[in-house]
Amino acid sequence: MKNLFHLLLLDPLLKLLIFLYENVTFNDLGVAIILLTVIVRLVLYPLFYKSLKQQHVLKKIQPHIHAIQAKHKDDRAEQGKALMALYKEHGVNPLMSLGLIFVQLPILIALYQVFITPPPDLGRSFLGLLMLNERSILLVFVAALLQYLLGVMSMTGHAADKSPAAQTARNMVMIGPVITIAVLWSLPAAVGLYWVTTTLFSILQQLHVERKFSHGTH
Repeated sequence: MKNLFHLLLLDPLLKLLIFLYENVTFNDLGVAIILLTVIVRLVLYPLFYKSLKQQHVLKKIQPHIHAIQAKHKDDRAEQGKALMALYKEHGVNPLMSLGLIFVQLPILIALYQVFITPPPDLGRSFLGLLMLNERSILLVFVAALLQYLLGVMSMTGHAADKSPAAQTARNMVMIGPVITIAVLWSLPAAVGLYWVTTTLFSILQQLHVERKFSHGTH
């Protein structure tokens, strides 16, 4: 399994990083990390798009969800059946977000390994201003701020939802930045730069998808 992980993910990502570093970014490791992150997110774009599309559908059917919750407030089993029927009618898979996490996890692990221990022949700076093999408190807090903004954006339209799932999502708006700080605090700036880039990509992607749906395009 370890050899398969290296063959399918770690080695290709490392080779791509080296290629970008040597041929595209004029030997700037930070810019190479940003480009690699963007490439990975573009590859995964269809999965994220489908997930964001489902979020948009969930916002539209919130009144129906509230009606079902009120109608079957004393019968959890019946409430669950009615909600699943509603989700099926509108093509929503409540487990998709969880599946998206599992799809990303191996890629995240591979990227972390690439960024934490890049080959010794690569540089260590970003635009000559930031040493990527050292900790950057600034990047840590920028990453936490962007994580908070992404969480707030994801909750837009769910303010009146009193369901346990919505309450958990609201809690994650505050917990997400705390987790970000805890994870990145002792890691090199290379990982923080990746985190900032991928979160910023998520914010821009969400804005793009929301704009498409607000204009009636799919």
